[in-house]
Amino acid sequence: MSGWTIICLVLGVGFGIIAIIFALLKEKGAMLISGFNTLPKEEREKYNKKQMCFDIRNSFFLWFGILLFGAVLSYFFGDHFAIISIIIWVIVFIKDFHIDLQKAFGKYKNQE
Repeated sequence: MSGWTIICLVLGVGFGIIAIIFALLKEKGAMLISGFNTLPKEEREKYNKKQMCFDIRNSFFLWFGILLFGAVLSYFFGDHFAIISIIIWVIVFIKDFHIDLQKAFGKYKNQE
């Protein structure tokens, strides 16, 4: 097993475990979301935590799938599959990454 395969496997399993944690915690998992946990309590109440955790969980499961698929293909067919899956994961991660809290959580704000 090559280093790239191991990297994909370790990252994938880690993301899978985090996805399961979000699935088990449901709305309570919102406190694990970076940036959201720093908002004041009254501000956090304005957001749909259930949908937020659902989307975060799905993102982690997607990352898990991408990296696990890359690890399996890499194990059987060569390292280039692991490298490709890591590149795909980076692209998907960057697409969903937001520094601005409004961009990150704006779609989850409850209608007032």
